[in-house]
Amino acid sequence: MTLHNLWGHFHTITVHKFRVMKNCFRVGLYKQGLLHDLSKYGSEEFIPGVIYYQGTRSPNAAEREEKGFSKAWLHHKGRNKHHYEYWIDFTTDMSKGLAGHKMPLKYVIEMMMDRIAASKTYKGKDYTDASPWEYYSHA
Repeated sequence: MTLHNLWGHFHTITVHKFRVMKNCFRVGLYKQGLLHDLSKYGSEEFIPGVIYYQGTRSPNAAEREEKGFSKAWLHHKGRNKHHYEYWIDFTTDMSKGLAGHKMPLKYVIEMMMDRIAASKTYKGKDYTDASPWEYYSHA
């Protein structure tokens, strides 16, 4: 862990958080704007974020490439309702496997604000209004 990675990761997640907060406030989601991604500042997500920090994409992608999974991502998606993965669970009939469950609209809106902010944060001057959609259409 370098000081550069420590500061870079902290700066990146904080800039991202403030962008999401600003966008959430614009649509009246004040509580979600304030609480957005606080789990990224906890050790389970922050330390891997510093270790795998690159500045141009999520550190979770680098962790996933190295380990085959991202422990930080698994922690994050399980605590943040604005990720559609939070809403995936087994059906009541276990033989039918996993199923998506309906996300409340406020979390769908926060999810879009999150993707817009992440695209602006990681793409910088290369960001266009198509960037958030391009991310989802290729995911």
